[in-house]
Amino acid sequence: MLGALRRKVAIGGSSASVLGKSLQAIRPGVSASRASVDGGKEILLLQPRGIDHIRNFSHLILLGCSVGLTKTRDVISSIPSETIMQKSCRAFSSGDGDLVDAVVPFMGESISDGTLATFLKKPGDSVAADEPIAQIETDKVTIDVVSPQAGVLQEYVAKEGDTVEPGTKIAIISKSAEGVAPAVPAERKSEKAASESSPPAETVKEEKPKAKAEASPAVEKPKPPSTPPPKRTATEPVLPPKERERRVPMTRLRKRVATRLKDSQNTFALLTTFNEVDMTNLMKLRSDYKDAFVEKHGVKLGFMSGFVKAAVSALQHQPIVNAVIDGDDIIYRDYIDISIAVGTPKGLVVPVVRDADRMNFAEIEKTINGLAKKATEGTISIDEMAGGSFTISNGGVYGSLLSTPIINPPQSAILGMHSIVSRPMVVGGNVVPRPMMYIALTYDHRLIDGREAVFFLRRIKDVVEDPRRLLLDV
Repeated sequence: MLGALRRKVAIGGSSASVLGKSLQAIRPGVSASRASVDGGKEILLLQPRGIDHIRNFSHLILLGCSVGLTKTRDVISSIPSETIMQKSCRAFSSGDGDLVDAVVPFMGESISDGTLATFLKKPGDSVAADEPIAQIETDKVTIDVVSPQAGVLQEYVAKEGDTVEPGTKIAIISKSAEGVAPAVPAERKSEKAASESSPPAETVKEEKPKAKAEASPAVEKPKPPSTPPPKRTATEPVLPPKERERRVPMTRLRKRVATRLKDSQNTFALLTTFNEVDMTNLMKLRSDYKDAFVEKHGVKLGFMSGFVKAAVSALQHQPIVNAVIDGDDIIYRDYIDISIAVGTPKGLVVPVVRDADRMNFAEIEKTINGLAKKATEGTISIDEMAGGSFTISNGGVYGSLLSTPIINPPQSAILGMHSIVSRPMVVGGNVVPRPMMYIALTYDHRLIDGREAVFFLRRIKDVVEDPRRLLLDV
């Protein structure tokens, strides 16, 4: 088209008129206007009808002269401002401002990286602002990667299983639906591929008899004699086939738990002492006041609050259990933060009840219930699990009768609770059934002697069997 225009201009006539007529013939929506410039030259301004903006300088065509970029700017500056309007942008184009990145958030001071576990959204899905689109699994918790703005998930730039750090780009979000290629259904793709790859029907029909003719001699061939399987000796073990085994990579949380527990065994001089507790009085206290407790505090009265208060009293009587070895020093903690071991589908987590010595029964129950709910839902934060000076593990909720818990570093002891079983006990010279629970204290024998450990467990037994001791501090 441009070559034809050049030939018409070379033959003669007004350059502007030739170009204007030609463009009108091709695109009726384009109008041409002339403007005079220095040297008697003409400049043709092209404008779409009904639009007051000139797109850019490439729409400015100088006819009959050769003008550089500097002269073009001089020409445009000499034309009245009402003749040439400001440049406009195409409404359908998606610039850099339309795309935003979804990155890995800050995961905590003690966490430097994590594993990209799962994608919660697919490319092409609409997402809202702050809506989770992926999950990062760390050594302690699972963290969500959220969409910074509402729009459409354009693509993921990372893969599941990748190790990512805070600030790593995970996905690209388009604030508008433009620029996102719609996902073609798999059925259509398969149909299209089948139609392209399938030969004509006649060719298929012709090849079918050949295939049958070729297959017939193979059937007639005699089968080789099958060799009997080798006989196994009596001492050779029979192992299951590898096809019945599955190899699954460990999650970061499971690897972290395994590492910490093994470090605990390798570092501490672990020793466990046992005792048994008569739960009669604590169960009667709970039965007498459970309705009034729920009505006033809005939470059920459980056994954990009683054992936490008993552990606080025992730690106050034996402060060495609340201490820890640090190199050649012993650090005595003047606060009591009780860690509660909670089993979740993803692994074991240990949220912390801060300043348990300043809480009453209702505050302890509310805190434990809130932390356990967060741990089960996977929304618990790093700060809610950091620290802790003593741990309580209740294996009784799973039916455990007796166990030896492992210390949670960097603590020095852990209390294990177990199931309540009615057993015959001698009370006042008579054999009567009593609800009994075994309790276990595992402690670091490098720091805590057997005397302090036994006294500590004895104090818990006395307080649980007679809760009135907490009121009288005896």
